This record gives sequence, C-alpha cells and structure tokens, in this order.
Amino acid sequence: MMADVKRLGVYLKDYLKESILSPLFKLLEALMDLLVPLVVAYAINEGIGNGDNNVIIRCFVLLIALAIAGMLFSFTAQYFAAKASVGFATRLRQSLFDHILSLSYKELDASGSDTLISRMTSDINQLQTGVNMSLRLLLRSPFIVFGSMIMAFMIDVRSALIFVISIPVLSAVVFGIMYVSIPLFAKAQHALDKLLGITRENLSGVRVIRAFCKEDDEIREFDEKAHDLTLINEHVGRLSALMNPLTYVIVNIATIILIRYSAFRVYAGQIRQGDVVALYNYMAQIIVELIKLASLTITINRSIACGDRVAKILELRSSMSYKTEEIRQTGEIAVRFSDVSFAYNNSSADSLENASFEIRKKETVGIIGSTGSGKSTLANLICRFYDVDKGKVEVLGHDVKDYPQGVLLEKIGIVPQKAVLFEGSIRDNLKWGNESASDEDLYEAISIAQATEVIANKKDGLDEWIEQGGRNLSGGQRQRLTIARALVKKPEILIMDDSASALDFATDFRLRKAIRQLKDMTVFIVSQRCSSVKDADKILVLNDGMIVGQGSHEELLTACKTYQEIYYSQFPEQRPENKEVFA
Repeated sequence: MMADVKRLGVYLKDYLKESILSPLFKLLEALMDLLVPLVVAYAINEGIGNGDNNVIIRCFVLLIALAIAGMLFSFTAQYFAAKASVGFATRLRQSLFDHILSLSYKELDASGSDTLISRMTSDINQLQTGVNMSLRLLLRSPFIVFGSMIMAFMIDVRSALIFVISIPVLSAVVFGIMYVSIPLFAKAQHALDKLLGITRENLSGVRVIRAFCKEDDEIREFDEKAHDLTLINEHVGRLSALMNPLTYVIVNIATIILIRYSAFRVYAGQIRQGDVVALYNYMAQIIVELIKLASLTITINRSIACGDRVAKILELRSSMSYKTEEIRQTGEIAVRFSDVSFAYNNSSADSLENASFEIRKKETVGIIGSTGSGKSTLANLICRFYDVDKGKVEVLGHDVKDYPQGVLLEKIGIVPQKAVLFEGSIRDNLKWGNESASDEDLYEAISIAQATEVIANKKDGLDEWIEQGGRNLSGGQRQRLTIARALVKKPEILIMDDSASALDFATDFRLRKAIRQLKDMTVFIVSQRCSSVKDADKILVLNDGMIVGQGSHEELLTACKTYQEIYYSQFPEQRPENKEVFA
C-alpha cells in the first residue's frame, strides 16, 4: 500500500522548495520551544535562587523573543505547507481527471462512476489534508520528542535515562496502532463508496422512487449501508482512541518517576531546582507532541488509504491501443463487420455473436430488434467504444484499431440513446460538434433535427440557457437538440441510437425524411419502431445478439420471421388474413 502512495509523490515535485521550507521553519519553531525550559531553569537557578531581578527581566525578555520568533516561524511554515498541499491536490486531481478521460468504456464500466467521483473529491481532499499536516507536524513532533531527550541529557544524564526508556515504549504504541489501523481505514473508505453509490442512485432516480412509493425501501437500504459504515468507523475509532490513554499512562508514569528521582538528586545537591522544572517541562512537551502525533497518525492513516485508492485508478491502463500512422479512406464500403463477437465485463453470454455485414457509403441502415438484442452494442463497436473479442470491424476501409486516437470519432456523429446536454447555452451545446460552426450552420442542423420550434419558443434563441442535463427541457426537446449537435459536425457516418423514442410519429417521420435528403452521409438508425427503419436501404434485424436477417423492408417481411413478429405487432391491421405469423 505504501509503495502505491509513494508514486503520488511526483505531484509534489513542482513544490519541492515549499516541501523543504515548511518542515524546516517548523523545526525552527520547535527549536524555540526546546529553548524555553532552559531559559526558565536559568531564571529559577540564577535569578530567583540568587534574588537577581536583572536576570529574571532578561529571561522574561528572552522568552517573549522566543515566542515571537516561534510564531513567525510557524506562520511561515503554515504558508508553505498550504501552498504545497493545495498545489499537490490540484495537480493530482487534474491528472486523475485526464487519466479517467483516457480510459476506455471497459475500464470505466468496471470502476463505476460513483467510485471515480469519490476518488476525485473526498479521497483527494483527504490526501490534501494529510500532506498539509505531514509537512507541518510529521518532523516537528519527533524532533520535539527526541530533542527533549537530548536537552534532558544536557541537564542531567541519569535523569535523562528515564526519557531513553519511555520514548521507545511510546513509539511502539503509536506505530503499532498505526500499523493495525491502516487497513481498517481502507475498509471504511470502501464502505463509504457503497454509501455514496446508493446516495447518487437515489438522487438521480428520485422521480422513479416516488412514482413507485419506494421511499421506505430506499431509506431502509441506506440505513443498512450507513450502519455498516458506522460499525467499521466505530471499530477503527475504538482502536485509534487507545492511543491517547496509553500514551498518557506511559508519560505520566515516566513523569512521576522523573519527579521522584530528581527530588532525591536535588536533596543530595547533585542538580538544582530549576533543572527539575526544565526536565518536567520537557516531559510535558513530549505529552503535547504525542497528542498531536496521535491525531496526525489518524489523519495520515486515512490519507494513506485514500492515496492507495487514487493510485490504483492511476495505475489502470486503457485496454485499447492506438496507432500513430495516418490512414486514407479506401473503397466504397462504409462499415464492414466480419464474424464479430463481443461480451461485456463479467457477462456470461455474448452481447453480439458472429455478426457479419457490410454497408456501402451513403446508405441508410436501420437496426431493429427487441430490448437487449444488441443494437446499441453494435453501434458502440462501430465507434470503437469497445474492442471486439473476435472478428474485425472496418470503418471507411480500415480496421477501427488502425485509426490514431480521436481520428475515427472525427468521422462519426453520434446521437446517444440517452439524450445528454450540458449546462450552458444552446449554442454552446450545439458547437460541441464543430467549434467553428456559424449560426447558419447551427440553424441548418436545427431545421433538419425538427428543432426549429424549440429555438423559436425560447426568449433568447440560441443563447437560451440550458441547465445541467437539460433539466429545463422536455425529453423530445433534448433528443432533437442532441440530433442537431451531431449534424452540426457534418460527419461521414451518422449513428442515431434510438434517439427518436421521445418524438411523436409525425415529428419522427419529418426527421427521417430530412435526414434521407443528406446524400453525402451514411446513416445508421437504431430503433424498436418499424416505422423508423422501414424506408432504409438496408435493415439489420437482431435477436439475442445475433443478426437473424438483413435486407430491405419488403425482403425481410417475406423472409425474416423475427422482423415479421416485430412489424405485425406494431401494425396488426396489415397482417395477412388467415396467415399465422407468430410461432
């Protein structure tokens, strides 16, 4: 685990100066603290003992100077620690975000969005706190502890032996608890992930939960996960809570022994009263620093657990590799599947099996099938969102694996099954397809997508503000704007993945008619509606991940039983008389 966390140290390299100066100034502050008992001892021995007020005044002024110097050193150390920790967290968060965007759908599916959000937020925040505290206190506390022991030796060697015995015992307690608690903190963070996942799922699906009156069930599930997290935190909390009383007991026993032993030495004339006060002050400083170290240990344990989780995400490597050589389009085939099979992570069955077909450029292709038949999977493989397990996918004459990163998707316009818009103006959202698109280009795409009335009804037109996820738009409006966004790109291949499901039949008809007039574009229409694909040049019929028919509407209606079932279930009035269609 520690090895994984050490890899994150690279994000501190731009703050090497701050990472050195912060503990350095903190050590200077600690040095001021270590000098205080010596000054107090001198004031007692030479000032009070001899009745010399000048010595007492000089010692008082010196103590004020040490306090001011210590405060200035502390403020300086705090500044450098804050600068380094915030910079570290900023660079790490940016690197993690960039890395997540570089991962393929396969790794993103395996990690889950809830886990990735948790790593980006709470885990890195905890790491930032850990770095800040470590820079300020990780060296200071041991420096005070061992410095107190050295100062004790300077005062009286025999009394200092008590420090020699007590400090290793204290160190064993602190580091022993730390060693045991680190895995428990990791377990607690994992339980927190589960709780955050449930929370996010409930917040995003709150309308469905209320529609089915499932609030009590969801509250019960949340309570169970929260209870599990509480039990883990209580367990690790009880373990961590042992640190303070154990260290207090050890230090107080050492203090009692120190005072008793020193009293005999004072009585014997071997040391002076001020020296005993100094020794006691050094023992008290050890107590204070061990309290800080105990708190720091808990923070560092959490940070190590969080750092390990972040490091594991950074260690993930995309399962996809890309070539760098430029390629040119060849031939008249837009898309070709050759005996393609594919299964999702942890799936026991193929989502697509032995799929073979070819589509010529500028053709309109319909993909139809029941829910879960593999329609969206086929569309995802064209875009190379996933790599096939078997066979080969070719786009515009080349294997999709031969395209440099990003080049393939520049040629494809995608309208996803779930219409997703981002916070910003309508213009900003449409320009995702083409940053240099003019308003004329935008209005052309809007017209084809049958979204003219959407813009016309908005007070600010293209500058109308869209809330996150398009919450202030209806489902049909979101779908039409996502279609327009893809059309603004003017791609060579357009894929519409069930993107008209929220449209009425009349609007869907006008949309398909407008898209068929785009002569320079190969169009894939994924749908469960026969009316959406019946006019396509070629229709692919899927059933349980297999292509069970391909051809025109008329050909499939004659030869493909699956297509017949779908079509006559939607248009029962066109079923031939006295002819049994269904099995």
